[in-house]
Amino acid sequence: MTDIAKPLARYSPWRRAGDFLLLSGVIAVDPARKLIVRGFADLPPEASTAAGETGEFSVDARDGPVLAQSWFVLDRIRGTLEAAGGRMDQVVRLVQYFKDLDHFPRYSRVRNTFFPGEPPASTVVQVSGMLPTEDILIEVEATAYVPLLSKD
Repeated sequence: MTDIAKPLARYSPWRRAGDFLLLSGVIAVDPARKLIVRGFADLPPEASTAAGETGEFSVDARDGPVLAQSWFVLDRIRGTLEAAGGRMDQVVRLVQYFKDLDHFPRYSRVRNTFFPGEPPASTVVQVSGMLPTEDILIEVEATAYVPLLSKD
């Protein structure tokens, strides 16, 4: 399911500035499928397990939306970086926006699977809302250091 983040409006999913790749904020929306990720059912089965699905309805109903959105957003960031010639281990900074900061511990567990080594510098912010609907719980933007190859 790795794929480049697709903008919902007229902006670039990423831009290069010298040796840096700057990614626009990514939310859990798949415009190609006209889908807002609302839970584990919106992810491929292998991704649901990776995102933290337990199989216990009461746990998955409560944690599923933020865990599924976390996995989807970080996977889209990975796909966008790879399409631009980068890797997740080159991410040096994340800015993470949450509708509810109580979601951060669950997001953090998923984030750690995408950044098993040294984690990027991070900023975490609570906001009152995000586009396009109130179902969006998180948005993440990334900056990666991806040196241009010298042309000797």
